[in-house]
Amino acid sequence: MSLFRASRIVLASPSLARPAAVRCASPLWALRPAAFPRLQPVSALLGATRSHASAAPATSAATSVGAPGGNPAQLRTTIRFKIHDKIGALTSVLDELHKLNISLTRIESRPAAPGVYQFYLDFHAKDEAQIQSVCEELKDVVQDLSAVSSGNVDLVAAQNAPWFPRKKSDMDTFAEKVMEYGDELDADHPGFTDPVYRERRAEITRIAKTYRYGQELPRIKYTDKEIQTWGIVYNKLTKMYKTHACREHQYVLPLLEHNCAYAPDNIPQIEDVSRFMKESTGWTLRPVMGLLSSRDFLNALAFRVFHSTQYIRHHSQPLYTPEPDVCHELLGHVPLYADPDFADFSQEIGLASLGASDDDVEKLATIYWFTVEFGLCREGDNIKAFGAGLLSSFGELEYCLSDKPQKVPFDPKLAATQKYPITEYQPLYFVANSFKEMKEQVRDYAATHIHRPFAVRYNALTESVEVLDTKDKTLRYAQNLRAELGRLIGAIERM
Repeated sequence: MSLFRASRIVLASPSLARPAAVRCASPLWALRPAAFPRLQPVSALLGATRSHASAAPATSAATSVGAPGGNPAQLRTTIRFKIHDKIGALTSVLDELHKLNISLTRIESRPAAPGVYQFYLDFHAKDEAQIQSVCEELKDVVQDLSAVSSGNVDLVAAQNAPWFPRKKSDMDTFAEKVMEYGDELDADHPGFTDPVYRERRAEITRIAKTYRYGQELPRIKYTDKEIQTWGIVYNKLTKMYKTHACREHQYVLPLLEHNCAYAPDNIPQIEDVSRFMKESTGWTLRPVMGLLSSRDFLNALAFRVFHSTQYIRHHSQPLYTPEPDVCHELLGHVPLYADPDFADFSQEIGLASLGASDDDVEKLATIYWFTVEFGLCREGDNIKAFGAGLLSSFGELEYCLSDKPQKVPFDPKLAATQKYPITEYQPLYFVANSFKEMKEQVRDYAATHIHRPFAVRYNALTESVEVLDTKDKTLRYAQNLRAELGRLIGAIERM
């Protein structure tokens, strides 16, 4: 699923004066600036004279309500619930929390259904008993109440850094924290007036909602019409890959055809694709029910997890989609996540996002936009495309390699703050020398520009993130590196 939902994917060659829009469901589409929560005072949520759920903006409202203090023994906790849009609904909840002396660190809200809003409240609990007390007091005034505690977060909590997952199963806690559900269609969507298509989207979205870590990825029985739509896109794009796609993409695609049944007459199942990726680079797919926030999406990359949609564009316009769909995910993104250097590069962006500030996450999301979604690379004297937003768009794939747009060498410091349009082809593209060099550039950028009071590493054996915030942890990591270095030296000496 892309981070930038408001971008446009145009597979036909429309007039550049009036480009068609594409909302990506892949990581690319969610990265647009509008997807970042906006900080607002509590009064903006409650309203000056009227306190109710709809006072929160329709997107996501993130509110800093109070500092939790710096006790590292406290439990970083999120409570999630739904309330109906009525006068005093949110006030009742906050009153109960005030009685318990709970100091909130963040409020997020987003529409859940007509007249219903879902809220996420973060706070630091003294112990499990306090969390239980909060749930007991709120169960009679809210609906669908649940609580998630991250446990003792040591320096992370002490420095009041944003919460982030520590293990893959933690991603279950934000699986439903989507900015927009996959079955919500804008009025200009080709399938907006098609009740059969809308129900099909809702069905696939419900399937994704039930997925939890450790389960087999859902298998979708695609209809003949959906397979026909996939085939049109598949045949159109694969013809262009030989001349426009980077060599890594061209190398992996035949492997996917052989191992995962990529073909014009078959839509691959993400379970099969995920297993292939796992064997190739350690990456896996995870179904998603809608648009994730940039922070949640990027955090998942640290665990080598890519959130993927499973629904497909409307059959009436097979060469156009206003959001990321299974064509974008499987043809644009997946081939490169099976390449070791690209896989390492993408994980570096994810690791840099863990515990980063909202401003730093936005910059990392913009780097993602100009690389994973719309990146170009140099191959000898030629320039090729590797961004998924390009490799899944016939129109922009042709345009990006022409003389019309500006092309500049990739520099994460420049890319992080570069402005970009979301409703037309990009006027500027960054060109990388190699994925390996790009990884080192992003790693250096994170070390010098991402300000965190701690370092993190990914433990591939336990598939978890370790926070290097104590002497013991750092020494243990250094000892592991020394052992690995010894084995490397021994291997070199035997050559």
